[in-house]
Amino acid sequence: MKRPWNRTNTNIYSLLTVNNESDFNMNICNYVSVVNMKPRMYAISIDYKTKTYKNLMDCGLNIVLQALSIKNIDQVRVLGKKSGHIYDKAKYLLENNLITTWKNHNVLKDTSFYIELKKVSKIYDMNDHALFLFKIKSFKNLNNRFLTLNHLIEKKIIL
Repeated sequence: MKRPWNRTNTNIYSLLTVNNESDFNMNICNYVSVVNMKPRMYAISIDYKTKTYKNLMDCGLNIVLQALSIKNIDQVRVLGKKSGHIYDKAKYLLENNLITTWKNHNVLKDTSFYIELKKVSKIYDMNDHALFLFKIKSFKNLNNRFLTLNHLIEKKIIL
């Protein structure tokens, strides 16, 4: 039987961040939760070793949470299994025509929704992740064909 934290069927997300040179990076997030309604806020856990964490600490502007759809399943291996420190994810995404523009942000095509976020603060340090709090600036709904943890398990991408 799976461990309890692998028994939920949560959405799979990608967080777009930008560094001080305006180069973008995307990762895979599944530790994402709405934590407040007025104002609407998200908490997202980010691994310390990632370029996403570095971008959030250095700049922390131009952040978009993208709920992946089933059509995005092929991007999970690149966005989640490769390090942005050594692999140019932006170049891969652009060369494969997987990027569109929303509100001057480079975002993935075919996602379920976009949420433009404003970093409020890093609120908690843990052993391997830091918990960040974000306020929602704007959003756009696209479709209801969410990519979930179970899809990744079925395709043997994880676990």
